[in-house]
Amino acid sequence: MDTDRNEWERLVEENPDHSQWYIQRFRDLAAAGEDIVGEARLVDAMAPRGARILDAGCGPGRVAGYLHAMGHDVVGVDLDPALIEAAEHDHPGPVWLVGDLTTLDLPARGVADGFDLIVCAGNVMTFLAPSTRREVLRRLGQHLAESGRAVIGFGAGRGYPYPDFFADVTAAGLTRDLLLATWDLVPYDEGADFLVAILRRAGDEQSA
Repeated sequence: MDTDRNEWERLVEENPDHSQWYIQRFRDLAAAGEDIVGEARLVDAMAPRGARILDAGCGPGRVAGYLHAMGHDVVGVDLDPALIEAAEHDHPGPVWLVGDLTTLDLPARGVADGFDLIVCAGNVMTFLAPSTRREVLRRLGQHLAESGRAVIGFGAGRGYPYPDFFADVTAAGLTRDLLLATWDLVPYDEGADFLVAILRRAGDEQSA
């Protein structure tokens, strides 16, 4: 088994209906009144009105769609064309792009300005091929505006130990502002089963 490949692509290859299952899952949760935008509320609280926000690995658009509705200038990028199609249908307004985070270069696609905030939720980092994680972090950092921040969340036990992630953060030219154990602000400790890391580029001044 090839352990150095994108896990989402592997799942779709093994089950061509996987993307549609995932899309329907969140549509059903929303229809049932479940809270599916907790990550977006945290990001919105960090952002000035009208902030430029990138949802990296946006899936079918639940986070980016909420942030757009809150008045932000939002771009969503995902590897899976089926997820982007669903995002366009369910959450019109943001700029939706099919793209691979390992080669992310939005200026080359006409999105020239840096982002005040980048959110990477939904365990996206653990779906990446292990050899590409550091490069993805580096490219996310390149897309931050001065003093911009990236907010990355993923669970423990998914093949990306937190010490490895922290090492990759440093190697990618980023530094930690704050670590949380949930999207609703529970402090992080070494036994946490989830991590929300708020990062900025090393050398950038912290926002007041």
